[in-house]
Amino acid sequence: MTHADPHQDSTALADSSTSPDTTPPDSATRPDGPIPAQEAAAGAVASAGPAAAARAVDLRKVYGTGDTKVAALDGVSVDFWSGQFTAIMGPSGSGKSTLMHCLAALDDATSGQVFVGDADLTSLGDKELTRIRRDRIGFVFQSFNLVPTLTAIENITLPMDIAGRRPDKAWLDTVIDTVGLRDRLQHKPSQLSGGQQQRVACARALAGRPAIVFADEPTGNLDSVSGSEVLGFLRGSVREFGQTVVMVTHDPNAAGYADRVLFLADGRIVDEMTEPTADRVLDRMKSLDGHDFYGAAAHAAAVQPARIS
Repeated sequence: MTHADPHQDSTALADSSTSPDTTPPDSATRPDGPIPAQEAAAGAVASAGPAAAARAVDLRKVYGTGDTKVAALDGVSVDFWSGQFTAIMGPSGSGKSTLMHCLAALDDATSGQVFVGDADLTSLGDKELTRIRRDRIGFVFQSFNLVPTLTAIENITLPMDIAGRRPDKAWLDTVIDTVGLRDRLQHKPSQLSGGQQQRVACARALAGRPAIVFADEPTGNLDSVSGSEVLGFLRGSVREFGQTVVMVTHDPNAAGYADRVLFLADGRIVDEMTEPTADRVLDRMKSLDGHDFYGAAAHAAAVQPARIS
């Protein structure tokens, strides 16, 4: 598996014929003979060390059979580096949400491997996956997913309460103050604005100090001002706390807050960009001929102001 340099921009890949071959070879060699492909892939992942918070190796997800067969993911191999904010973009049906769900142990892959740290999620049972999701992964959903009968602080600490763990008070205070919720902790979700509810969701995701936070269209239900506040907080959690964040979005303005953008189409990674801006992301979408990036991106750019650094 070839690992991309997180500080180097890639060239645009117009079609799959120019895409880098990231599929593990059928075999490799060692003194006592050939290495099976699965073992070779696992060895390549292990050699990467702690630099990647999560990674996928030749990940495939297939729905249906026969004439109705659809490959939502078609051999995706990618690293998500620790302390980096990565955005995943693509048209509807590109596989971006499926990729996130498989990485976050919310869905099973058909084949391939998913690692969070050194844990191979594809080899774990339900109990182990539940523990990984609870202790090592944070989630931010488009629809907030707050419990309506609980206060803001009760929602923030809920995963730790379920796990029977005491919150780190100093860290919890830091998170609460960072998202600006100190005067809203005793309010229930119905008493909070959409932006405040999403900030509660962000605080909940970070309170347990997860290895990685997955955010699925976190600004999709917010106005531009509230959306910018949430994106600024996610970016700040990376820069100030060293958090790892992976965000699915259709919005080039949101992607402009990331350190790196991956572009998916037809279940494959077709391009990558580092140091993105909203304008660069939009231009790159236009250059990816044959994929319907431009329509959604142009609409998003029209309704939200560009990021100001």
